Amino acid sequence: MSVVPIEVEAFLEMAHIGLIFDVRSSSEFQHAHIPGAINLPLFTDEERAAVGTIYKQVSRQDAIKIGLEYFGPKMRAMVEVVESKVEELSSISSDNQSHQNDKPIILVHCWRGGMRSSAVAWLLDLYGFKVYLLEGGYKKYRNWVLNIFQQDYSINVLGGYTGSGKTMILQELSRQGLAVIDLENLACHKGSTFGHIGLPDQPSQEMFENQLATELYNIKPNQSIWFEDESQRIGRVNLPINLWNSIAKSKLIFLDIPFEQRLDNLVIGYGKLDNESMIAAIERIEKRLGGLETKNAIQFLNDGNTKDSFRILLNYYDRWYLKGLNRRNNLNELMNVIECASVDFKENCCKVLSCEVANVSIT
Repeated sequence: MSVVPIEVEAFLEMAHIGLIFDVRSSSEFQHAHIPGAINLPLFTDEERAAVGTIYKQVSRQDAIKIGLEYFGPKMRAMVEVVESKVEELSSISSDNQSHQNDKPIILVHCWRGGMRSSAVAWLLDLYGFKVYLLEGGYKKYRNWVLNIFQQDYSINVLGGYTGSGKTMILQELSRQGLAVIDLENLACHKGSTFGHIGLPDQPSQEMFENQLATELYNIKPNQSIWFEDESQRIGRVNLPINLWNSIAKSKLIFLDIPFEQRLDNLVIGYGKLDNESMIAAIERIEKRLGGLETKNAIQFLNDGNTKDSFRILLNYYDRWYLKGLNRRNNLNELMNVIECASVDFKENCCKVLSCEVANVSIT
């Protein structure tokens, strides 16, 4: 056998039946990586820095010698890690007859497809694995990610004031086989100043882009994609500008649901969150909310009156959403309004699918 160099898309397609091993250092991997990859670092951060310094200040040959000193003692452990992961994958797919007699393929990459990935690929090939090497490494993959955002997509946008249950409807659309990308799920943030509470830490901007590009790539050609109406910024991450512009000029299905129904829905969804976190979030928007409204919202929370606290906040978010909505170009041509009596996601999903829309203005 021999190591086979392959391009990005072939690499990603093979990942469906194989394992990706990212041999960059742990800090490089933690910052961002190809979704689904396993970190198999050839060097620690300190070792990588030492090899890089010798490469720049002395010579390539001396850098390789130092690298081999680091690599040698790790060879057995690296092979055993890969072997363990292969066994795990084989046990999962053992019921699939087409893969019963095939060893999972091994996909390897580093930053540029240079010495680190070549060394690990050589070792795993020598051991007997079927190994493929990503040409150009992670750097080439990142170029592919950025190119994904330059492409044109057919887009539908689901909008509505806060508390309209848009995420639940998108999940139902997905269950019914439509193409849906849940931006808030990818961003680990619900889009408001309260959107981080109770959720994992947000990914880095780069990791968010990698995950988003994967979702876009996996959608069938010519299939319309459903997105929730979002700001370009979701917490600490931003939608790529070209994709954001495409979403902003796409058809908008607006759920018009009564204020009190949405308020009740918010109380159910957010009412059990930690009071201290909620108060800290309210204080962050004090300048826009106003001193008196901030004081009242916090006081209601402290008194256990969640509904009246959220009433103040919902009025605030309705104003800001409407302001952003009216900044859209060609809003009257793009927006269709669905009048809904309640936050019943199944009923409202049926309305979205059947396009029972009334072309009226939102004021």
